[in-house]
Amino acid sequence: MGRHYEDGMRHLIAALSIAFLGAVVAEAAERPNVVWIMSEDNSMNYLKLYDEHGAFTPNIEALARHGLVFNHAFSNAPVCSVARTTLITGCYGPRIGTQYHRRSELAAMPEGLKMFPAYLREAGYYTTNNSKEDYNAVKSPDTWDDSSKNASWRGRRAPDQPFFHVQTYTESHESSLHFSPSLMEKEPTKTDPATVTLAPYHPDTPVFRYTHARYLDRMGVIDQKVGELVAQLSEDGLLEDTFIFYFGDHGGVLPRGKGYTYESGLHVPLVVRVPEKWQHLVDAGAGSRVDGFVSFIDFGPTVLKLAGLDPPPQVDGKPFLGAGISMEEVNRRDEAFGYADRMDEKYEMTRTLRKGRFVYHRNYEGFYPDGLQNNYRYEMLAYQDWRARYTAGELNAVQSQFFEPKPAEALYDLSTDPYEVHNLAGDPEQAATLRDLRGRLQNRIRAMPDLSFFPEHVLVEEAMGNPTGYGKTHLNEIGRLAEVADLALLPFSDAAPKLAAALQSTNPWERYWGLTSCCQFGKTAQSLAPTVEPLLKDPVRLVRVRAAVFLAVAGGEDPRPVIMEALANSNSPVETLIIFNMVVYLRDFGPRTAFAITAKDVKSPGGEVGRRLFYLTGEGAPKGGKGKGKGKKE
Repeated sequence: MGRHYEDGMRHLIAALSIAFLGAVVAEAAERPNVVWIMSEDNSMNYLKLYDEHGAFTPNIEALARHGLVFNHAFSNAPVCSVARTTLITGCYGPRIGTQYHRRSELAAMPEGLKMFPAYLREAGYYTTNNSKEDYNAVKSPDTWDDSSKNASWRGRRAPDQPFFHVQTYTESHESSLHFSPSLMEKEPTKTDPATVTLAPYHPDTPVFRYTHARYLDRMGVIDQKVGELVAQLSEDGLLEDTFIFYFGDHGGVLPRGKGYTYESGLHVPLVVRVPEKWQHLVDAGAGSRVDGFVSFIDFGPTVLKLAGLDPPPQVDGKPFLGAGISMEEVNRRDEAFGYADRMDEKYEMTRTLRKGRFVYHRNYEGFYPDGLQNNYRYEMLAYQDWRARYTAGELNAVQSQFFEPKPAEALYDLSTDPYEVHNLAGDPEQAATLRDLRGRLQNRIRAMPDLSFFPEHVLVEEAMGNPTGYGKTHLNEIGRLAEVADLALLPFSDAAPKLAAALQSTNPWERYWGLTSCCQFGKTAQSLAPTVEPLLKDPVRLVRVRAAVFLAVAGGEDPRPVIMEALANSNSPVETLIIFNMVVYLRDFGPRTAFAITAKDVKSPGGEVGRRLFYLTGEGAPKGGKGKGKGKKE
């Protein structure tokens, strides 16, 4: 009797579940489908749709004729994992602990928030991803119905079930430019290298011309793939019921693009094809160009809005399409926030705020040149060619900027300087604009709050279980650390007494950021050396190391005893990686300090440390790899 009762209940529950699912699907059937087509590593200037020197992409342009072209669409981060995590969460990476590429540890999602496809599934959508995820946050199991190389809308449970599908094409990935000199000689490009237009910061060499031409060819392949996917939707009778978003997953990929918070690393193409059935959800006609600023934090909320759902209150983004969204209001949006922290083994904290035609850069560790070694970047012949010509003294001032220290802040007028090479921060005529954008960025940093004012290993050890909670708890402390970091923006005579106080603070991270500001001032801050000297024996390892770096830069003191002791005793691979970043800087760009380091000198050789060991010693990982063997694509 009991067994029959249990069997009956199981059948009843199953029947009710099927009935409930059918009801959800039926209710969702009158919602639009959405497809995202992402091409890896390309900024908007590689498409003729945006730039006369870009590639002709007829299939993407066909989407544009039936929809919208967004003139100002931005990835918030210039690298895959951070950008994709921003897309899937709708949250700024430095607020939720997902700002490092590649992550040392997955960050827990903000309390009560899921990755946005989970909300679509709850509403009856079939959600699929083909196939790259690369998230830096913990993914809940209800995010995707299928995330694999075989994922497709064709697997949905009923023909009228709405779907959200993500398709990533890798043919434009950075690795497509990791060719050998012999391949360059024997494999001509379809695009004539003589016709390409190089950025003024790139040297005009055969390697750069071939690399640029080869990448334009890759965009032709991407366009073909877009056409094939659109044809599949048409064959299935779904084209006029489906919003199609085409965009790059961040900028790139020639040198100073991917991995860097310039327009070349953040400004992406975005085209949205609007289906006839759902034209009423878009307040603009077919073929329109949108001038309003949209960022990756906005993409998820926009999909939810198109599906008739309200975005969760925990996200940072807001919709730019959907019922009730005015294009007049969207076109008034004129700000975009960008961030970069660790790129594989290379550390540097940068933040940008673009407002209208101006963009403000805050280089929190500007003494690190952009050209600081990243093994994966330097697999590209163009990077190698660029550095060799700098070393040989063959570059002009603009081309040399990449290998030289950066100012703590920079201001560029993109209407006259689209390549961001003429810093207006010292121009009296732009003083009001500089103050305005600096203040806006400072307010964002403090309100967020930005977790990167703590070194990554501290976040790994203390914050990843609840990063947003950690940020709220440390809100005032982060604000104080940001104030100390911003002392680098003052004339040294004004900053000196405040830096001296920070160097003697009881808070180790105030001492750390005080030292960071000292490094930014360099020899100008040499008068603070007596205050810094005691910090060589600081109880906090990173404070000791950064003190040694400053004293080496400002006064020529030997940093190696402090650094070697730190490497020998750090139990954290992440902390070791931060120390190695300073080693590479000191060896290659600072006082040109020679280091004799082997794997035996490092207590914690795990993680990305292998890349640094290989670069410095030839031991450990091959170029681009981590540990043994090749690392995954970025």
